[in-house]
Amino acid sequence: MLSVNELQLGYHGGQSVIKNLCLELPENKVVGLIGPNGCGKSTLLKGLCRLIQPQSGSILLRQQDMAQLNNRQIARQISVLPQAQTNPEGLSVRQLVEYGRTPYVSHWGKLSATDNQIVDSVMHEMSIQSLAETPLEALSGGQQQRAWLAMVLAQDTDIIMLDEPTTYLDISYQIELMKLIRELKEKGKSIIVVLHDLNQAARYCDLLVVLKSGELKMMGTPIEVMTETMLADIFDVQAKVIIDPVAGSPMCVYV
Repeated sequence: MLSVNELQLGYHGGQSVIKNLCLELPENKVVGLIGPNGCGKSTLLKGLCRLIQPQSGSILLRQQDMAQLNNRQIARQISVLPQAQTNPEGLSVRQLVEYGRTPYVSHWGKLSATDNQIVDSVMHEMSIQSLAETPLEALSGGQQQRAWLAMVLAQDTDIIMLDEPTTYLDISYQIELMKLIRELKEKGKSIIVVLHDLNQAARYCDLLVVLKSGELKMMGTPIEVMTETMLADIFDVQAKVIIDPVAGSPMCVYV
C-alpha cells in the first residue's frame, strides 16, 4: 500500500524528526503507530498523507511516487483526521461532513444524490444526525470529534489515517470508534492510526509500528511487539504482559 524509502521528515528551519525511515505498509490492515511522546508518530502520519513534504527520500502510494500526484488524486485515495482541528466559525455539522465529498464534486461544488446519501449514512453511523444543523462551536469536544470523523468517512477513501482519534471521547465512544475501525477494515479499508493507549493498540490493531527518536525500532503483530523488554526499552516503564481474557490480545499491566 505504502512504501517509505530513506525518508526524512521535519519542519521549516528545524532538524529532521523522522530519520532515514524505510517501511512497507500492507493493504487492508489496521496499523498502529506507537511510541513515546516526541518520537515522530504524528510527523510520520503527516508525511504519509503529504501534509508535509519529505526533506529527502520518497513515499510510494501503490507504486506511484506521491510527489508526482496532485492533491485531488491523493484525496481520492487517502483521508486523514489530524490531531487538532480548527472549527470554521458558523459552520454546521452537516456542512462540515459535506466537505468530505470535496474530491468528487464538480467545479460548481454541488453535491449529487449519491454524495448526499453518503453524508447521511456516515452521520447516522457516527450518531450525529440529530446535530446536523448545530454550529460546530456549540458542540462538546466529543461531539466535535465525531463530526470530524464523519467528514473523514464521507471522503470514502481506501486508506484512512487517524491521529489520536480517541482524544476527547469518553470510554463508550472510544470503544465504538475502535470497533468501527475494525469494521472498516472488514470492508476492505486500510487504516493507519496513532494511539497512546498501548492496550487499545494491541487489542484492535493487526500490526504495530514502534518509533523512538524518529527511528523505526520494531514492527510486527501485537504478540510480537508487546513485550516487557519493549516496554522497558522504548517507554522506560516496568510492566507485566499478560493475555487479555476477553480479546486474547497482549495486555500490559504497569508495575
